[in-house]
Amino acid sequence: MTTYADCTFCGGEVEERHINYDYRRRDHLLVLRNVPAGVCKQCGEKYFTPDVLKRMDQSFHNIFERAQQPDQVLDIPAVNF
Repeated sequence: MTTYADCTFCGGEVEERHINYDYRRRDHLLVLRNVPAGVCKQCGEKYFTPDVLKRMDQSFHNIFERAQQPDQVLDIPAVNF
């Protein structure tokens, strides 16, 4: 379990949770599930360790370079606002 410093935005306590994270780059979207993150109990700001960020980036690269198959493909509605 990772220990996080207090939130840099509000000073709240940050606890480790597993979250879903929408990873976007240009016109691509990858939904990462069960990502370990520090989440502020007060404001909800999220923090990731360098190792987790590296794994997130590698997953994105592998999926969009077709080196890895996604676990699931979602149909996501989109609208212009």
